[in-house]
Amino acid sequence: MRLLLGIVGIALVLLLATFAHGTTQGLQRDIGEGAGLAPRLLINFAGLASSVAVLIVPVAFAVERLIKRDGLRIADGVLAAVLAHGVSLATDLWVAEAAPQSIQVALTQPLANGGLTPPVHSYLAPVIAYMTAVGMSRRPRWRVAMWCVLLLDAFAVLVGRYTTPFAIVTTILIGWTVAFGTLYAVGSPNVRPTGQNLLAGLRRVGFRPVRAVRAEDIGTAEHPEHADRGRRYIVTLEDGPPIDVTVVDRERQAQGFFYRVWRRLSLRGINQRRSLQSLRQALEQEALLAYAAIAAGANAPKLIATSELGPDAVMLVYEHIDGRPLDSLPDEEITDDLMGNAWRQVAALQSRRIAHRRLVGDALLVDRSGRIFLTDLRGGEIAAGDLVLRMDIAQLLTTFALRAGAERAVAAAVDVLGPDAVADSLPLLQPIALSRTTRATLRQLARERSAREREAVLEASRAAKERKAAEAAGRGGAHTQEQPTNRKVARAEKNAEKRAVDEALEEAREEDLLSQIRQQVLLIRPTAPVEPARLERIRPRTLVTWIAGVFAAYFLASQITHAKFGEVVGEAQWVWVVAALVFSALTYPAAAMSLLGFVPEKVSFLRTVIAQVAGNFVKLVAPAAVGGVALNTRFLQRSGIRPGLAVASVGASQLFGLGCHIMLLLTFGYLTGTERTPSLSPSRAVIAGLLTAAVLVLVVTAVPALRKFISTRVRSLFAGVVPRMLDVLQRPKKLAVGISGTLLLTAANVLCLDASIRAFGGGGQLSYAAIAVVFLAGNAVGSAAPTPGGVAAIEGALTATLSLAGLTPDIALPSVLLFRLMTFWLPVLPGWISFTQLTRKGRI
Repeated sequence: MRLLLGIVGIALVLLLATFAHGTTQGLQRDIGEGAGLAPRLLINFAGLASSVAVLIVPVAFAVERLIKRDGLRIADGVLAAVLAHGVSLATDLWVAEAAPQSIQVALTQPLANGGLTPPVHSYLAPVIAYMTAVGMSRRPRWRVAMWCVLLLDAFAVLVGRYTTPFAIVTTILIGWTVAFGTLYAVGSPNVRPTGQNLLAGLRRVGFRPVRAVRAEDIGTAEHPEHADRGRRYIVTLEDGPPIDVTVVDRERQAQGFFYRVWRRLSLRGINQRRSLQSLRQALEQEALLAYAAIAAGANAPKLIATSELGPDAVMLVYEHIDGRPLDSLPDEEITDDLMGNAWRQVAALQSRRIAHRRLVGDALLVDRSGRIFLTDLRGGEIAAGDLVLRMDIAQLLTTFALRAGAERAVAAAVDVLGPDAVADSLPLLQPIALSRTTRATLRQLARERSAREREAVLEASRAAKERKAAEAAGRGGAHTQEQPTNRKVARAEKNAEKRAVDEALEEAREEDLLSQIRQQVLLIRPTAPVEPARLERIRPRTLVTWIAGVFAAYFLASQITHAKFGEVVGEAQWVWVVAALVFSALTYPAAAMSLLGFVPEKVSFLRTVIAQVAGNFVKLVAPAAVGGVALNTRFLQRSGIRPGLAVASVGASQLFGLGCHIMLLLTFGYLTGTERTPSLSPSRAVIAGLLTAAVLVLVVTAVPALRKFISTRVRSLFAGVVPRMLDVLQRPKKLAVGISGTLLLTAANVLCLDASIRAFGGGGQLSYAAIAVVFLAGNAVGSAAPTPGGVAAIEGALTATLSLAGLTPDIALPSVLLFRLMTFWLPVLPGWISFTQLTRKGRI
């Protein structure tokens, strides 16, 4: 059916190109005019990104399929790509030699050398055929990547005038049609064994099965560390009790591959099993662990047979245990005896240096008599090191503490293992050493705990305000002529309200579960080591920072190579350099005003200015949007403001700054787009920005995961920031200071950039509105960039936007470097001095 639809689609496109000659020419003319207005830098960047992505995405998918021993699917994709390339060449020849003139006009563009562009993209059609044949469209993440690549490439070649819209559509349809035809001819491989294969395999090893029922499977994408567990079946025999069969095929065996690779790369001192194993190696490892566990004296399902189910799957046959996983038991059934039984099984494993590595609730099976059986031994390890054995203890401690509380969990472990063994596991009691499902549960508990604390503070604040209002009403009724003018009384009432809120926060504050476990162990062994072991070799944020930094540095270096620095610097006007330095210094009092305007409490202005200077040193080692927020929050806390209110004040300042940033960007963007026209027609930049924002909003609201993520963040924001904003609104002077500081901060930065441009002879080439748009856009890029201080990202964004605004690269790049020197690099030394001084005095 899909093959026929593809053929019909190609025919319809060619018919439309033949009879709708005027429409095709008009469409090409409109695209050509739009392409002439598009920035050349954007076209080149899109072309580079699309050409790289078209190569990377198919290769990455091929690597994943080969890892999962799915070479047949890749072979189908390669065959489809070869056939699509042949069809593309044949179509190109037909259009050039025998097609009607109208089709040739619709599918080609004239080149400067007098030739024509190819009617069908000989590289894009094979890629589409390959992607379709290997089944990328059936995998959501890869499907999104595929569509992003196709759309980006289509945009690049259309705007670059290398093709026509009808050629793009024809190319896509040819790729799809050839892929569907290939799959129809050769069929789709299915590596998953059928029920008949399973029953036949059991008969080969001496069993007489009657039926097989699929057991509940938890190895899903939400739990990638369990995704390679295998499919479990409960098989009924003609005689005797049922048996449990675990089937692992090559696709299932490779599930969670990338998660294991990342754990292997990011954790130090932990011998993760090899990320890539053959089916026989996986079979041998699981069989070895099953026999070793029973030989050690632990309760584990008895392995009674193994066998291959053809070249693509293996099976392991266990005695059936009629029981329930620990996670399915109600809390009241998790008794001290049950936990002690589980710890005895772990002690038996550890006596023979066997690590389980997955001691979560689903790996602990409780039979009808209350005995614990250790299942899911496939990820275990023999001859394990001390670090891995202690990780098992830490994991099981956390598993039981989540269900029975820290006190009972620690007591049960100490009764079996002894206090020393439990105490030695404390350095491993950290989230990174626990399973992924446990980490997710701990994060959920932390969110619930924060919500309770926040609700307690808000309730105490409301109660204090109501009590104060009632007392004021009582005084007003008894003494209608009296006015509360005594400042000492007002200050005392305010302090009383603050104490009430502090007491409520202290009462509501709860320790996290891991801290509770440590506390219980320290009560038994006060000298136990509590310093967390250093397990992480590399963090995801560090990796992203390095990748972004390398990409941004490469982009900046490519711009620097074309600049004539010697001539430009020699002709620099030093008066404007000094002016840029003055405007840069003005940003620090402005930043202090923008922060203090949203802090109703009294805080020293001078110390706040020093804290803003210290922020430059912090930005050197942290992303631009993170370092300043953390420093300001810490500074306000050290200035006597409660943590919740300090976070709310900084959040209110950031929220207002974001609103001003967006409004100023839209305003100056509108002025920039209309300053050369007599009529106030809408600016293309503003319209494009609004359309982009609308598309992003639609995407966020359409994807459930994104919608939940955004709604959670917005609720937490309004829970703390909005009440703080209401407090500030009751103090107009404070609000005026905050607004003035925010506007002054933007103005000082814009003037600093303008002075930097004038220092290199660029004065008068750009209006203040255009310079403001350049700064605001570059600052937004720097805030989003994960590099410290937005290094390279801000420079690249400012240089590109200045060039687009009409400034020559020989002036734009030195101007940007001077601006960054004044606002980022020169203040590093004063920032370090300020940071050291504030730290020594306990101000941060």
